[in-house]
Amino acid sequence: MTTETGHVCSSETVTGGQNVFSCDESDVSSADHLVVMVNGILGSSADWKFAAEQFVKSLPDKVFVHRSEKNAASQTLDGVDVMGERLSEEVLEVIKQKPNLRKISFVAHSVGGLVARYAIGRLYRPPKENTDDLSVENGEESKPTIGGLIPVNFITVATPHLGSRGNKQVPFLFGLSALEKAAVLVIHWIFRRTGRHLFLTDNDEGKPPLLKRMLEDYGDCYFMSALRSFHRRVTYANVGYDHIVGWRTSSIRRNIELPKVHFKFMLLLLFVKLNLCMQWQDSVNEKYPHIVYEERCKAYDFEPDLTNDDDTDDVEEELVTGLSRVSWEKVDVSFHNSKSRFAAHSVIQVKNHNAHTDGADVIQHMIDHFCL
Repeated sequence: MTTETGHVCSSETVTGGQNVFSCDESDVSSADHLVVMVNGILGSSADWKFAAEQFVKSLPDKVFVHRSEKNAASQTLDGVDVMGERLSEEVLEVIKQKPNLRKISFVAHSVGGLVARYAIGRLYRPPKENTDDLSVENGEESKPTIGGLIPVNFITVATPHLGSRGNKQVPFLFGLSALEKAAVLVIHWIFRRTGRHLFLTDNDEGKPPLLKRMLEDYGDCYFMSALRSFHRRVTYANVGYDHIVGWRTSSIRRNIELPKVHFKFMLLLLFVKLNLCMQWQDSVNEKYPHIVYEERCKAYDFEPDLTNDDDTDDVEEELVTGLSRVSWEKVDVSFHNSKSRFAAHSVIQVKNHNAHTDGADVIQHMIDHFCL
């Protein structure tokens, strides 16, 4: 069944997800860029409805959006690896149904970013597997693909790349070590296997925690090769008011690497507590009022000087260092002056268009900087 909203059409797939595309037949036939949108924990494909429609409205003849639904509601508690396997199968099914697709990008929210990282490790095809007689004859260099498609954008939104194992990575625990230690002991009762992966307490057959395994090509999963194959990797991270995913873990930074905007934000909180009026207008561009900082981080493969950082533990350092071996574009977002700021984790993706409209400029920023 196909439904129409304005100039955007959507249809349900055999996997239960939603395809979003232009209603114009010529646009559909020319759109060769698959954009896979992945929801977070306890979410569904509906979480990306607004963003998907904005992508298609802005790039009608360029993108074909698939909102994944293979991992919805309680299925998101089955573990990052199980969800990643499902997502990879779902993506292959979409590619099979749309033979005109040439490129692929991912836009993932929260835990969905980790699921997408796992899935691309499964979908990665090394250059040698893509070499054919024709390309050799033409002198073309074989390149790696994701499910046979050219990898372009890998975008995560409020994703806990460094896990949630304490050290102030889950803001609603208030940075209290007693609460963080207690969370490690009980998290699997609430979020089951996914909770173990997030808190790095999983120990499958004596293997390292999954998030550590995903720092390299492990077994038959090309985690880092796949991540490196994308033209660009982007993190959108909430500076504050995200009570689920902290700033460091979502932006892949150490405490000493957080931009100076952090101190301005803390000053703002102090003024709020004192009931004083203060406006903090440090947006990057008037078009994007909630984006307060952008940084392009080059890949590095060396151990940084951490003599002045007393807030990074060994596990977190291993994850930061591993993920920093590829370049990242880091976009910091603040909803400090929004009435919906306490729902920042949902606002940043406009999970509900009626309640989270302040995040629309973040979605527009994604679209305007999207490589085609």
